Amino acid sequence: MTEPEPPSVAALSLAETATLSVAKATEQEINPWDVQAATDEAGNVLAFDYKAISEKWNTKLIDDALLERFERVTGHKPHRWLRRRLFFSHRDLELILDIYERGETFLLYTGRGPSSDSMHIGHTIPFEFTKWLQDVFDVPLVIMLTDDEKYLFKEKLEQEEVYQYARDNAKDIISIGFDVKKTFIYIDSEFFTSGWNRHFSLNTTEFEKLINNNQVRGAFGFDGSTNIGSNAFAAKQCVAAFASSYPFIFGEDHTTYKRSKELAAMPCLIPCAIDQDPYFRLVRDNCQRMMFPSPKPALIHSKFLTALQGAGGKMSASNPNSAIYMSDTEKQIKNKINKHAFSGGQETLELHRELGGNPDIDVPYQYLTYFEDDDEKIAKFAEDYRKGEILTGEMKKECITMMTAYVKQFQEARAKVTDEMLAEFTRPRKLEWKGNPNPTKPKEEKPKDDAVPLGEDGKPMTKNQLKKLAKAAETERKKKEKEAAKKA
Repeated sequence: MTEPEPPSVAALSLAETATLSVAKATEQEINPWDVQAATDEAGNVLAFDYKAISEKWNTKLIDDALLERFERVTGHKPHRWLRRRLFFSHRDLELILDIYERGETFLLYTGRGPSSDSMHIGHTIPFEFTKWLQDVFDVPLVIMLTDDEKYLFKEKLEQEEVYQYARDNAKDIISIGFDVKKTFIYIDSEFFTSGWNRHFSLNTTEFEKLINNNQVRGAFGFDGSTNIGSNAFAAKQCVAAFASSYPFIFGEDHTTYKRSKELAAMPCLIPCAIDQDPYFRLVRDNCQRMMFPSPKPALIHSKFLTALQGAGGKMSASNPNSAIYMSDTEKQIKNKINKHAFSGGQETLELHRELGGNPDIDVPYQYLTYFEDDDEKIAKFAEDYRKGEILTGEMKKECITMMTAYVKQFQEARAKVTDEMLAEFTRPRKLEWKGNPNPTKPKEEKPKDDAVPLGEDGKPMTKNQLKKLAKAAETERKKKEKEAAKKA
């Protein structure tokens, strides 16, 4: 997403980093509103340290064992972005695989904060990945377009302007190829005034009551100058992960005041950029405090796609040469890559032949790793570049060919998206999906409404034990609030 704004789940997308020189080394800063790469003592921008952020936020790195299980359970080879660890981290993905093995349904949820009338390649990545997940698992999907969020966080945006961005971006998203029967796309300013949002609003109000200002400040770094709309928006993005916010997609009544306990218990999987994790830590910490508790949403985190200028480069609408836009012509793509894409090659042909290049910092190579599916071909590119057998110009040529084909295919699909298609995707309705056709494990028995938790002895807890349990939970909650307040 673009500068200073919280990228909504979806934008998942891009590294927003400072370009001004600094006098001393700085640490990387990653949160939903501001993504800054670290710098060394000389002011040079460094690559993001994803292992460090995973350790800091206590996420799990995706490993070979998890991907082997993914393929075994789903029958699908993991996506190249998983194989290459471009989606590198997760929370509870193994539990989603458990659910799929039992043939149970879960909700897939992602989104985007519309800040321009055309998406660039970095914006398409989370949606390409989400479509693949939907195809693999065959589950219902909701896509949230947060025009209200963008209006709140970007001073110069007008409401009508950002609403039009949302409509244009929705058509871009449809162009990715989502199945309309399984997909509900909503623009916040439309949905929240439609009459179909009653349960969403009830969930929002309840969640707002659970979260105090210290918790929000601790999670997002807000201060006294932050507008109250920004404080309140967090709850909307959080409860968007609850299936009970959308009873109509499951064929249930959206007009009743009573929300569905069964839908509240449905798990959710969220593919997003790592900078979005603070939102969903807030959900995970509080979702079981709702009147009808929801399970902690599972997440898959992506890395940032760098700007053409390289590590720490800034993809910005104010600099059209920082990114390849999905509306770019073949000539513009060629010009951007040849003139602006950072190279990992040597200064001269002779040095390059002698010393070889560095594909790890070469932007054309990095882009190829996202869009070339052949693992052996990608490995050969890297090997030959390091040996000096592939020149910088040749690597750029490969990238131009790949990017031109990708953008052209997108533009052909985009030209076919009509206002009528957009209206159907955004129409609240019952969705259709099939899920796992061959579950290998029995479904879990749901506890009865009057079921009492069991103690360590396996027997139902007494009233006194239940009181102690509730008191311990409340103590832990207050402890987290104090920790959040200290960070604020």
